Amino acid sequence: MDKARLEKLFDVRGRVVIVTGGTRGIGRAVAEGFVCGGAQVVVASRKPEACAEAEEHLLGLAAASGGDALGVPTHMGDLDAAAALVDETVERFGGVDIIVNNAANALTQPLGAFTAEAWQKSFDVNLRGPVFLVQHALAHLERSEHASIVNVISAGAFLFSANVAMYGAAKAAMMSFTRSMAADFAPRGIRVNALAPGTVDTDMVRANTPEVQKSMANAGFMRRAASPDEMVGPVLYLASDASSFMTGQVLLVDGGLVPH
Repeated sequence: MDKARLEKLFDVRGRVVIVTGGTRGIGRAVAEGFVCGGAQVVVASRKPEACAEAEEHLLGLAAASGGDALGVPTHMGDLDAAAALVDETVERFGGVDIIVNNAANALTQPLGAFTAEAWQKSFDVNLRGPVFLVQHALAHLERSEHASIVNVISAGAFLFSANVAMYGAAKAAMMSFTRSMAADFAPRGIRVNALAPGTVDTDMVRANTPEVQKSMANAGFMRRAASPDEMVGPVLYLASDASSFMTGQVLLVDGGLVPH
């Protein structure tokens, strides 16, 4: 190891990155991190106006780093939209190197009172969409020399998550797909890992009552919620050559919430 090789570990300059759910919360912070690192970042979100705002914001950051940005309105519950996201990315930037499957649907219902419609909404966005996004991008990832997939799951996948059973189950299933993808894609030069955040100060968490938010923040040993910016380093690690000998793993970044 020398200085030049050390500096290349987290170097993402010129890499093409898709970040779903990239207009707010963890996704936005991660997109900012990649752009500041000189990557070409495509952020996807359901709302066109949010994508336009995020694109403008990221382009402002890119001016100083040599990166680039594009916002593509995408509903991850719509498989045609997920396919179009890949197609627009390739048309604009010529390929795909990194996918950060971050979009999520926090919809949940009490056990014993599920509706089929809620089940479909939850699993379409939290599980089916990410799996099919990777499937559509697979040929492009195979051509990349730095292919990496980061699936953002949740510490809830490891916990008794009765209050958010649908969400927790979908995230646990995504962890299983992470491991299966890693095993299948390794000979093709594609690494697949997962990030499992604990409580992060995002709109999803703020949608709860103050009492629930406080309980969530105090659940881990560090007794606080993370800032979305605290997820940037772990995602960059998983996506970059810094973790080049790592695949099929789950990185818990949870403030000491899950014993592991």
